[in-house]
Amino acid sequence: MSDLSKRSTVYFDPAIHRALRLRAASTQVSLSELVDEAVRLMMREDQEDLAAFAQRAAEPEMTYEALLADLKQHGKL
Repeated sequence: MSDLSKRSTVYFDPAIHRALRLRAASTQVSLSELVDEAVRLMMREDQEDLAAFAQRAAEPEMTYEALLADLKQHGKL
């Protein structure tokens, strides 16, 4: 954890804080490391979502009505 250089105060619901402390103790990882990893995971997921959106940006749009008609035509409704 020595490579982290910024500090911040974070407020948790007491039950969440208790769960984090138990997780930290049982895995021998600091609470700060748990929070840092959770934030990194969230940001990775955001990056994946943005990449998926960019890949699909050129796809043709379909109205809801057209989607329903297509589903009906193919026996899905």
